[in-house]
Amino acid sequence: MIRLNSKSSILIVLCTLFFSLVLFFPKIFLANNIYYVSKDINKLYAHYTSLKEENKFLAQQLEDMKFKNQIEDSLIIYSIEEAYGKNNN
Repeated sequence: MIRLNSKSSILIVLCTLFFSLVLFFPKIFLANNIYYVSKDINKLYAHYTSLKEENKFLAQQLEDMKFKNQIEDSLIIYSIEEAYGKNNN
């Protein structure tokens, strides 16, 4: 049987503390790592969604510019043809 005096009590407490640290440190470390990685993932996902929305907006602007350019080209060609047709008559 173990006799409990001040030295053995301190030794038992320190051994228990060391064992608990060795046992729980990996869990604490992994939980903190998972937390910070998930924060980074959420930040990157927010950037991804905002860039995706910006891409949709820019694609719509590009489509509008293409349509406008096509209409203006057809109007210019039509006006040139009219002017050329009037000059020939």
